[in-house]
Amino acid sequence: MNYIGFPNIGIQPFRINNTAFAIGSLSVKWYGVIIVVGMILGCLYAYYRMRSVGIKLDDILDIIIICIPSGIIGARAFYVLTTLNEIEYKSFYDVIAIWEGGLAIYGSVIAGLIAMIIVCRVKKISVLQMLDCASPAVMIGQIIGRWGNFMNAEAYGVVGQYDFLGKSVDLTSLAYGNPLLMTINGEMVHPTFLYESVWNLVGFIIINALWKKRKYNGNVFLMYITWYGLGRCIIEGLRGDSLYIGNIRISQAIALACFVVGAILLIIFAFKYKNAKRVEGK
Repeated sequence: MNYIGFPNIGIQPFRINNTAFAIGSLSVKWYGVIIVVGMILGCLYAYYRMRSVGIKLDDILDIIIICIPSGIIGARAFYVLTTLNEIEYKSFYDVIAIWEGGLAIYGSVIAGLIAMIIVCRVKKISVLQMLDCASPAVMIGQIIGRWGNFMNAEAYGVVGQYDFLGKSVDLTSLAYGNPLLMTINGEMVHPTFLYESVWNLVGFIIINALWKKRKYNGNVFLMYITWYGLGRCIIEGLRGDSLYIGNIRISQAIALACFVVGAILLIIFAFKYKNAKRVEGK
């Protein structure tokens, strides 16, 4: 049990239970329920977009069936590989115990992307077109999935020091004026899960508004990695549970790279396809 509150907007601490329900000795956590809901809604969105660009139902099902387990395996593998110096994995059970927490979004995206490319190559489907359909679907999973962190009272940020690529600055004086600051068991923290969820929601709305205006396959994918990369790079500097290589936050470095590469390519292609017709599809 944890106690969570938002004192700056008058919400006093309340108890939150991370268990959704129990069947005998088996307890089902809210984190898992929320992640599954995010996956289902993301798949439904991807299905809608794929059908709109003429991808067959059988191909859609094959992609979903292969990419989801690949993403889960990738998320866990990325987390385990980046925490070998912090956590002792004594057995194979410890390595695969995702029900005890420990998933990394970048591992999920990388593994899912590789699986998607392989399926698209086998079925002769445009990889870039598929990426355009899948990117907003991933955002849905991220928007909803972050609330699993809320139920677990985890993935929050430290009030005070802000870190950017190993360089720290004290932002304590600015932090306490933030109306969204929350308390977890009496400790004042940044709700970074909420920041990221809202950031992705705004990005999802913008990308969908621009969907019909895309002029080349891959346009939406570049918008996604640019938007997400910028937000994650900034928000990650607040996190108190980041994964590191040396004194560099792994997620922050990857996010910055995504933002820079995505922004550059968007600018280049904006000039290249300036006079091009819009890509077909709803």
